[in-house]
Amino acid sequence: MNHVTELAAAGTSVWLDDLSRDRLTTGNLAELISDSGIVGVTTNPAIFAKAMSAGTAYDAQVGELKTSGADVTDAVFAMAVEDVRNACDAFAAVHSASDGVDGRVSIEVDPRLADDREATVAQAKKLHADVGRDNVMIKIPATEACLPAITEVLAAGISVNVTLIFSVDRYRQVIAAFIEGIAQAQSNGHDVATIHSVASFFVSRVDTEIDRRLDEIGTAAALAVRGKAGLANARLAYEAFAADLVQDSRWQQLEAAGAHPQRPLWASTGVKNPDYPDTLYVTGLVGPQTVNTMPEDTLNATLDHATVSGDTLSGTGDDAREVFAALEDLGVDLNDVFVVLEHEGVEKFVSSWQELLDTIGERL
Repeated sequence: MNHVTELAAAGTSVWLDDLSRDRLTTGNLAELISDSGIVGVTTNPAIFAKAMSAGTAYDAQVGELKTSGADVTDAVFAMAVEDVRNACDAFAAVHSASDGVDGRVSIEVDPRLADDREATVAQAKKLHADVGRDNVMIKIPATEACLPAITEVLAAGISVNVTLIFSVDRYRQVIAAFIEGIAQAQSNGHDVATIHSVASFFVSRVDTEIDRRLDEIGTAAALAVRGKAGLANARLAYEAFAADLVQDSRWQQLEAAGAHPQRPLWASTGVKNPDYPDTLYVTGLVGPQTVNTMPEDTLNATLDHATVSGDTLSGTGDDAREVFAALEDLGVDLNDVFVVLEHEGVEKFVSSWQELLDTIGERL
């Protein structure tokens, strides 16, 4: 037992929010699986930009892609797909032992498609086919334009990681898109027991944006609420998970047919403010049917000194609402916060992706 397996015993699966060719070829990922107890991996454009822009691990494949005449976008996806495929293989035993619930590896569609439903669906299906592993998850952003894409990709029998969720209202739309997607998959003749999904709810970025606004207000009452919004927002999302999914009658019929619930996944769990405990978004978000995807620093902190005290999510909705009421009383426009965060989230991934394309383009 370690603190990661303690989290698992309380219902929270721990995934690593990172992947690189070096992690795979050195055996580091296999070591983290066997020794630390991680049971999945998430990736995003920023992660691949960091991995592919440094060192020599990708040089041989870049050379092969240059010889074949691949364009830069195809080259980047070819390298990412190879990493994800190999990571899927590394998690094959975990995937089998968990009946497909864990052992998952996520790969994201081109972030520039965040407002293009049709192109998102087409690329999601292509990535799923290119990876060719049952335990891959395709990441699709929870933008308004892509909500129907989430439904359509699930309806095709493909497991989906819905990313860039910041508000509870948007999360409820994601839940509705998920239920509709599983219902359509069933109608399309797919075995719904083989389709899995997570909803990636971002945490630390909420505190970063709201703390900035509280600092501008500057009163003692405002400063007293700093660092509380991220947990409160996630806890209200968990309450919505219970109300809008678990207790939904349509979902219950699908679940009776073998469907698996879309688990809330806590993303952006690395603490941005050094004044806060480095496991703040780990120990405060423990509960049944959840996932926490962690950057390596947060994983190491969790293994070293996290205090896991069981379920810290169930029954926390009233306290979370008090935090939000205090923020609104102080004049924090929460709707604007979430609009800004979604817009910035897409922009940051597009920027990272473009930097990666530029770097690989030069190398090609």
